[in-house]
Amino acid sequence: MIKVNDTLLMKKTSYIIVILILGLFFFYAGCQRGEKSSASSPVVALVLKTLNNPFFIDMQRGAEDAAKQLGINLIVQAAEREVDVEKQMQIIENLIQRKVTAICVTPSGSKEIVPAIVKANRAGIPVLVVDTRVDAVTLNEAGAEIATFIGSDNVEGGRIAGEYIIKKLGGQGKVVILEGIPGHETGDARLKGFHQIMDSNPGIEIVASQTANWERDQGFNVFQNILQSHPGVQALFACNDMMALGAMEAIAAAGKSGQITVVGFDAVSDARESIRKGEMQASIAQHPYEMGKLSVEYAYRLVNGENITEYIPVKIELITKKSLD
Repeated sequence: MIKVNDTLLMKKTSYIIVILILGLFFFYAGCQRGEKSSASSPVVALVLKTLNNPFFIDMQRGAEDAAKQLGINLIVQAAEREVDVEKQMQIIENLIQRKVTAICVTPSGSKEIVPAIVKANRAGIPVLVVDTRVDAVTLNEAGAEIATFIGSDNVEGGRIAGEYIIKKLGGQGKVVILEGIPGHETGDARLKGFHQIMDSNPGIEIVASQTANWERDQGFNVFQNILQSHPGVQALFACNDMMALGAMEAIAAAGKSGQITVVGFDAVSDARESIRKGEMQASIAQHPYEMGKLSVEYAYRLVNGENITEYIPVKIELITKKSLD
């Protein structure tokens, strides 16, 4: 015979089980709603060359501010070194597998990046290129396309640097160039603009032009060797500030501070401080914060069905002690 107390206990147990089942159901339903809400927000990836360079840290900051304002889920990833093209390709392929909404990328290799763009095209993921142009011939041959290019005119930047150095030297002198990565569009464009000015001035002699692969320590080593071979050098154009800052250290070590006109490119915070102190004479500013901000803003427009132009320019200008003051 079942006692009354046992019957009550069974009813209470059944009641508790029902409550637990209902609780689990509503919890699961809530999770599902949360996933749908998160998935409804665009997921934009910003793939940088590296985050060991203040230029790209500023770009990341601009992208993060725009993403916060627009309610975008932003993923920022980069290789350790700017020269690591394979790592950047791997990052992009992983993002394609994650099915992000759009990819913004600063290519480590103007030609090498094309196969990754092809894969993104096939996956229906738009690609916005930032700061460094993709090689147009390679892109066309692969049948690939990009949504837009956001960046500055690097050729014009090279011309501005060349005009400044010629003015400082009075049209005559020995000049050294520290190049970026060989075959890299950004460095090639800056060199092209610089040579357009220098080659038309017979009083200027370029005594050395070598790569330092965008890196500060290589800028030091390469320029230290150049100074030993060409002690009479009067000016240096470095295709980015990190190489210029490394060269400044080599100049100081050689006891030649204040004797060589140094012009960098990017106007990062360390370079601006050096210019304020009167150590480095000038740098070409590209405004990376603005590039990062625009990349996210235009990715947002694109995924919301808006048409965007194939080129979105970012201003470029000469930074000197006078302009900073």
